[in-house]
Amino acid sequence: MKLVFASNNKHKIAEIQQLVGDKFQILSLEAIGCTEDIPETADTIEGNAILKADYITKHYNMPCFADDTGLEIEALHGEPGVYSARYAGSQRNSEDNMGLVLANLRNETNRAAQFKTIIALHLGQEQYVFEGIVKGQITLEKRGENGFGYDPIFQPEDYTKTFAQMTLEEKAAISHRARAVVKLIDFLERMF
Repeated sequence: MKLVFASNNKHKIAEIQQLVGDKFQILSLEAIGCTEDIPETADTIEGNAILKADYITKHYNMPCFADDTGLEIEALHGEPGVYSARYAGSQRNSEDNMGLVLANLRNETNRAAQFKTIIALHLGQEQYVFEGIVKGQITLEKRGENGFGYDPIFQPEDYTKTFAQMTLEEKAAISHRARAVVKLIDFLERMF
C-alpha cells in the first residue's frame, strides 16, 4: 500500500521507511508533486500534524499521514514545544535552536525534557491520531554527529549517549517518532 508522508525531510522519511520495512511504500511530498509549503499555523503539535494531513487529503486525495514533533523542556515551561523548528527564528537553523536552548538553561539544574511526536493519519473520511514520547534530559553541551534537530543535546532516560551519538538503528528502537510510528503500523496492520 502507498501512503503519503507529508514531509520532504529525508531524515524523517528514512527513519519511518526503516520502521515500516516493505509493508508500506512511503511517498514524500516531492514524490507526489507537492511543492507547496504547507502552513503549520496551529498552536499545538497535534494541531500542526492534523493541518498537514488535512491539506494533502484535500488537495491530492491520497491516504496520508503527517507528523509534528516538539522538544518540551520542563524548566522552560514546555518550550520550545510547537515552535521547536523555529525556536531561534524563522531561519529554522538547528545550531541556532540548540544554542538558544543551552543559553536558556545555562544556570538551570533541572534539565528534564521530552520529545513528543504526534502522527495524524487520514484514511478516506476518517482521521486517527497517534502519540510517541521519549523522556530524557538536555545535556550541558552538544555531543555526536548523527541525527538532526536537537539530537546532539538530548540524552534519553537510561542511556549515556545523546540521540546524535546513536546509530540510526539505535535511535529508531527508542525514539518518540518510532513509538508513534509503531502505533500507526499496528493500526494499519489491523485495518489491512
